Amino acid sequence: MGGESTARTAPRGGSTSTGPVGSRTGQRLSGLAVALGIVLFLGGFAWGAVLYRPYTVPTSSMTPTIDAGDRVLAQRVDGDEIRRGDVVVFTDTTWVTNAPVVKRVVAVGGDTVSCCTDGKLTVNGKQIDEGYLKGRPVEDKTIPTVKVPKGRLFLLGDERQGSLDSSAHLTDAAQGTVAVSAVNARVDAVVWPMKGMLERPTGFEALGTLSSPGPLRIVIALIVVGAVLVLGGGAYGPVAKRLGGRSRARTEPVGAA
Repeated sequence: MGGESTARTAPRGGSTSTGPVGSRTGQRLSGLAVALGIVLFLGGFAWGAVLYRPYTVPTSSMTPTIDAGDRVLAQRVDGDEIRRGDVVVFTDTTWVTNAPVVKRVVAVGGDTVSCCTDGKLTVNGKQIDEGYLKGRPVEDKTIPTVKVPKGRLFLLGDERQGSLDSSAHLTDAAQGTVAVSAVNARVDAVVWPMKGMLERPTGFEALGTLSSPGPLRIVIALIVVGAVLVLGGGAYGPVAKRLGGRSRARTEPVGAA
């Protein structure tokens, strides 16, 4: 009679504790997602570090495919894995520099190469459609007929008019060719600026099998999926707490005067 009072209704069982944030199943799945994400994220980085090496290309000799200053990822491969059309990293002391050089393989051991009949590179009597040149002229790159010795490669830059490549070393004892063993890696992608994966040139398909791209896409997918799982699993607790707080606020009785 001296006024009405209200009391909050306690949950059945007499306890007012809400327990841990989120359901136990949710917490377990969150922890599992974080653990799996860490494994995928670190595993992707480790796998990539074993298979790939980064290089900065210092010159414009591979323009327009790779510009000066571009950062590339190159897969570590044995020389016998190299195919026509591949862009490779190699070191040959007879080319004046001990630094790694990036060029495109246009002929392998046993091939006969010359340039440029009707503006086309010719390998084993076949004119090669070099789409990666993107309309750049090749007429100024004159190469007499060269028979590539076994175990060696003939390499050209995509910037044909200014590249110091095999055509600039034709008077050497090896006629500008480079030993297969000098190859350190095969370029798979330009990663800075982000130009993406290098396309395998179809113009060489008539001469033999092209090389297959390395597992770089899989490596990137592992890293991205791992990061998403870590972030998503780690966000479960705060999100569940916030949603739980809103739910309790809606269900609590409001006192009446």
